[in-house]
Amino acid sequence: MDLVRLGDATIRFDDQGRGHPILLLHGFPTTRLLWKQVAPLLVEAGFRVVAPDLVGYGESLCPPELEPDMASQAGWMLALLDTLGIRRTAVVAHDVGTAAAQILVARAPERAAALVLVDGVHGAEWAMGAIAPILAWAEPARLFRVLVRQLRTSGPVRLEEEVVREVLAPYQGEAGGAKLIRAARALHPQQTVEIMPALRARRVPARVLWGEHDAYFPVDAVGRPLAELLDARLMVLPGGHFLPLDCPREVADAVAGFVAHLR
Repeated sequence: MDLVRLGDATIRFDDQGRGHPILLLHGFPTTRLLWKQVAPLLVEAGFRVVAPDLVGYGESLCPPELEPDMASQAGWMLALLDTLGIRRTAVVAHDVGTAAAQILVARAPERAAALVLVDGVHGAEWAMGAIAPILAWAEPARLFRVLVRQLRTSGPVRLEEEVVREVLAPYQGEAGGAKLIRAARALHPQQTVEIMPALRARRVPARVLWGEHDAYFPVDAVGRPLAELLDARLMVLPGGHFLPLDCPREVADAVAGFVAHLR
């Protein structure tokens, strides 16, 4: 586990393995530990894996004067790659972390060897209806318990409570809940609407992975149009929205097979 200061922001990240780099970006309301079971499998397959907490999420810090929106996340992630001496990487992202990944590719396609989006956003489709209750949440200290329950039952198989609690641990208590509420208020779907033409034109090799039981982003309404935008193959896997927790082996194999093919 490493720590880097980028201006006033602080990013906590894991950096494991050697070989072709893969940047793993989590979404809302998770942390870098969403990838805890996927990352070792990618390292085992011969990759260097960098998994940060997005700024303002998990153990990464965002100063009060800045907003941890996804366009800013794209800039911070490029700066993190610069700090680590990584000029080109595969970018793998989940949920709204895919917005940061899409913006990164639209801005700097030369930095992305490949793009893998997992149950992510497309245009204005950010599942903001599911996030709306958090935007008005009045008791931050209670948010952690509610989210643990929701994540455990979000897929076809009930996740172990210990696993979910570990992924969400930084959001415990009053300060942790307030941190997540602030992150929710920085979600702006217009940011991916604006870059759709540029993203379509970039033609970075892409793959889209989707949970067949995703209750937040239905595959036909979101997954297929996203794959079409990217001219990417869509792979539907046996899980819910949180595929890296539901079926880590299948996700790791899909990522490793696609990225290895491009090296």
